[in-house]
Amino acid sequence: MHRHVEPMANSELKNIALLIDADNTTPQGIVPVLTVMAELGQVNIRRAYGNFAKDNLARWDTITNKFGIRPQQQFDVSKGKNATDMAMTIDAIDLLYQGKVDGFGIMTSDSDFTPLVTRLRQDGIIVYGFGEQKTPQAFKSVCTRFIDIKQLIANYAADKPGDKKSSKPEASGEVDDDLMELITAAYSEAKRDDKGYAKLQQVGQIAGNRSSFDVRNYGFQSLSDMFDTLPNFSIDRRSDNQVYVKRLR
Repeated sequence: MHRHVEPMANSELKNIALLIDADNTTPQGIVPVLTVMAELGQVNIRRAYGNFAKDNLARWDTITNKFGIRPQQQFDVSKGKNATDMAMTIDAIDLLYQGKVDGFGIMTSDSDFTPLVTRLRQDGIIVYGFGEQKTPQAFKSVCTRFIDIKQLIANYAADKPGDKKSSKPEASGEVDDDLMELITAAYSEAKRDDKGYAKLQQVGQIAGNRSSFDVRNYGFQSLSDMFDTLPNFSIDRRSDNQVYVKRLR
């Protein structure tokens, strides 16, 4: 069963909008993306943008009906111009100014949406980005969380009940040097008790403020799962239902 991830977002968020750049993402990601977005609240607004008359977008036909996604048809009015980007941006700003949306999910690998996400974040809106690893760093950095959609799909498939595969995809469970540096710095900045332990939740919040990283990009389901694999950190699960971490070396 797909396990719950320790939320690092504002628990008061309720009404969430998922805007999909159908030209630059895959319909295979809808279920795992909706599962992640449930951390923020109810995804009541679901819209996909693109020229669905094109053959390469035909797969969205059954997906939109099955998951209540409203297709926003955008014809290619001029070669080399992307009407989809403009329509998504206009709708996102409209939703922002209507004051009815507490958080956004943006499915795209297109860096053209970087200014939009930056604007949404300036109003204190949480924005989760879902795109391929090749997505430019500029877009990844401005998102509250950026999640590699291919890794997310692989994680979700491996966690489905009855799946005979390993509970982790082949490339999962790896912590690179950049991530280790980030979480070590976050631990160093966190408040620690007299035994050197810091609350895992606070470490995650500090790391989240410094970066758009998400542990699911590395094949883990939660922060505690990740720290369990790190030999230079100790995990302490206490009776107050809080998880604490301590750097050993």
